Amino acid sequence: MRRINTLWIIVFFFAGAGQAQQVLPLYTDSIPNSIGIVAANEVPAITAYLPSAATTTGTAVIIFPGGAYTFLATNTEGTPIAEAFVQKGIAAFVVKYRLPKDATMRDKSLAPLMDAQQAIRLVKSKSKEWNIDSNKVGIIGYSAGGHLAAMLCTHYDTSYIPNPEHTGLRPAFMILVYPVISMEAGLTHRGSRVKLLGKEPTDKQVRYFSAEANVTPQMPPTYITHAGDDGVVTVENSVVFYQTLRQKNVNAELHIYPRGDHGFTQRLPVEEWLDPMLRFLKRSGWY
Repeated sequence: MRRINTLWIIVFFFAGAGQAQQVLPLYTDSIPNSIGIVAANEVPAITAYLPSAATTTGTAVIIFPGGAYTFLATNTEGTPIAEAFVQKGIAAFVVKYRLPKDATMRDKSLAPLMDAQQAIRLVKSKSKEWNIDSNKVGIIGYSAGGHLAAMLCTHYDTSYIPNPEHTGLRPAFMILVYPVISMEAGLTHRGSRVKLLGKEPTDKQVRYFSAEANVTPQMPPTYITHAGDDGVVTVENSVVFYQTLRQKNVNAELHIYPRGDHGFTQRLPVEEWLDPMLRFLKRSGWY
């Protein structure tokens, strides 16, 4: 383990399948909201999957894997998702966001959201270099990563990171896959709530981190998918969120599979989960 004061950007390039892959830390200076010692393998980072200049659409998607804020399911809800999108000409970015820890964070509940904001700021700042339209940068989140994505879209107007350029932190669109939405008892995924907010959060914390309680008409177009028999994160998270989005006149789609349980997209052929997302993007003018 080592103390992080200044981070040098380290970039790796890999050729293959007509795409370039780059890995770089989210922060080039000190990591905000960090205290004490930061393990080298816990430095927040982003992995970029870039389509070739000949195939790029200019659209980008930032990916937040799930894992109940305890681990990051990058191998199932990160890398293969990015590879599928980049084959369609959509630049994809897998985020390694910080997992909440009291020992290394001043406010563990805000650390993932800070990293999500920094991810969209970083992608937009490099939009010309990466052949991306900065107005077509959206997000996708899985399970607890879906909660993080929803938090980014409900709290984008409050910057928790240094943002001297005043980069807009609102995503162009949002895709949620079997997401955790609420922190309310009886609806939330308890493991995610405890890891993020602790065992006895205040009512104010619960409300602030419940996405359905913070929807505004300015939210980006949203696509939500879930399985009705999800035994880990109840489908009511998606249903309640969709209903709230409709009440606020936000452009939203909800697709519920009758069966499939949690993580169902991992067991489907790529085209079965990707094609509906691409149709949503096309209808919304992003693809």
